[in-house]
Amino acid sequence: MRNMSFMLTPDQILAQTKTVTRRIGWRNLLVGTSIQPVRKGMGLKAGEKVERLGVPVRITNVRRELLSRMSEDIEYGMEECKREGFGEHPVYAWPSGFIEMFCSTHRCGPDSLVTRIEFEYLPPSIGGDQR
Repeated sequence: MRNMSFMLTPDQILAQTKTVTRRIGWRNLLVGTSIQPVRKGMGLKAGEKVERLGVPVRITNVRRELLSRMSEDIEYGMEECKREGFGEHPVYAWPSGFIEMFCSTHRCGPDSLVTRIEFEYLPPSIGGDQR
């Protein structure tokens, strides 16, 4: 099972309030794939180990879209901010705030084409050992 880093949103993953993530890569991800959320997947220092975050997730939808779609359709953008796990955040619950944060952490612009990944959480018994 592949790992996917959620370094910016570990609390949302652990609380299972996040059901959508946006990525610059992951273009070839297939619906039905199981992924293990982790805190940090790359850039580990010597002796550091990957830290699993909760249960695995199953991919339910993958599509490419412009990041700016969230600000062009405010209703869509507000719902997507909730699905990204920021529904209660004072800044990132708003599409403009989310887009600004995403662009600064991913070195891109609002008109970047991103991969929107939708997922569901698997029951612990399906995911195997969760230590």
